[in-house]
Amino acid sequence: VYSSLLYTEFEDHKINIIDTPGSDEFIGQVVAGFNAAESGIMLINSQSGVEVGTEIQSRYSEKHELPLLLAVNQLDHEKTNFEKTLESIKKNFGTKAVVVQYPVNPGTELEGIVDVLKMKMYKYNKDKNEVEVVEIPGDQKSKADEYHNTLVEAAAENDEQLMELFFEKETLDEDEMRSGVKAGMKDRGLFPVFCLAGDKGIGVKRLMDFINKCVPSPADVKSPQTTDGKEIPFDENGPTSLFFFKTFNEPHIGDISYFKVMSGKVTEGMDLVNAENQNKERLSQIYIAAGKKRSKVPELVAGDLGAAVKLKDTAINQTLNQGKTEYRFPSIEFPEPKYRTAIRVLNESEEEKLGEELSRMQQIDPTIEVEYSKELKQIILHGQGEHQLNILKWHLDNIAKIETEFVKPKIPYRETITKTAQATYRHKKQSGGAGQFG
Repeated sequence: VYSSLLYTEFEDHKINIIDTPGSDEFIGQVVAGFNAAESGIMLINSQSGVEVGTEIQSRYSEKHELPLLLAVNQLDHEKTNFEKTLESIKKNFGTKAVVVQYPVNPGTELEGIVDVLKMKMYKYNKDKNEVEVVEIPGDQKSKADEYHNTLVEAAAENDEQLMELFFEKETLDEDEMRSGVKAGMKDRGLFPVFCLAGDKGIGVKRLMDFINKCVPSPADVKSPQTTDGKEIPFDENGPTSLFFFKTFNEPHIGDISYFKVMSGKVTEGMDLVNAENQNKERLSQIYIAAGKKRSKVPELVAGDLGAAVKLKDTAINQTLNQGKTEYRFPSIEFPEPKYRTAIRVLNESEEEKLGEELSRMQQIDPTIEVEYSKELKQIILHGQGEHQLNILKWHLDNIAKIETEFVKPKIPYRETITKTAQATYRHKKQSGGAGQFG
């Protein structure tokens, strides 16, 4: 339910990965990831194709102008349906979705994957549990050629020089296609479709190779802008500036703050200044993270992602700068809440503890809003959905050991005098005793 920062090294490249939840109720974790990444891999389940969550997240990716690669996974599942999945991809992403790979005999007897960029087949050997690179079988040649020609045309469309080459030669070689695909991804003019059977490792190595060679890196994309519109290039020789996009709290350790190096180079023991409150912050140690496993590093350079522990006065959406640098990067815009409920403690003596824990949880997931209503005398929780708030309650009950219950929010009934009015009335009472008249 929370995003995880990971990294790997593949063929002399370091690749940072932010693994985000798929459910719409945890969209805040995805949006925060969009602000730290240069590209996205949209995983699509080959059994169900494009789902509601896929559509919602693709809209957010469009808003953030994030290049996307579409990876169809679980092609070895008995209920996989690649053709139907591809149809749903075309329906939602249009002609920009271009097949780079397609499976051969998808399902429990998956034979492998045909790559129409390399024009090779990645064949799965069940006996050895490994993938071999072989020539495309004769019965797949015409299908592969058709997809290859479509990919060549799509690659050429994204680069004028390549288009001229294409008209001259009526084809492009592998390096030229790769250049066109990279240009197309960068401008969101092309969404390459890849195939995976992740648990068997089918397609994974080839995907990593493609990420290294084609997926835009920090050096390839448009430079980020500060709040006053100044473009800051990812330059390791520039002044040091860090933007914090995620906070997490671990028992016995405390707050872990995740950052992106926006400019310059950050080293152990460096003193930086918070652009929000002008307070000094010392990064005594810096880490690279693979889930809960953290490794100390002496330095990180522009474009890289890292983590720091127990910062005194730095929170999500804040910028730390070196010396007199005054960069301040725009805050992450989280979606508005869609669901609300009231919460109360079963033991009144734990009310203060509840407030502290809710504040901490709000730092971890800013899509959760906490409202202390004096009028209703209730604590109102706002979130993206019932499941999100149920998980919050589970955390309070089981991790923080604060017994709570959800109750219905009260309604603040009010009467408002909106305008003046006049009326005439005659009072007349004549029965019994002295009469009344007015």
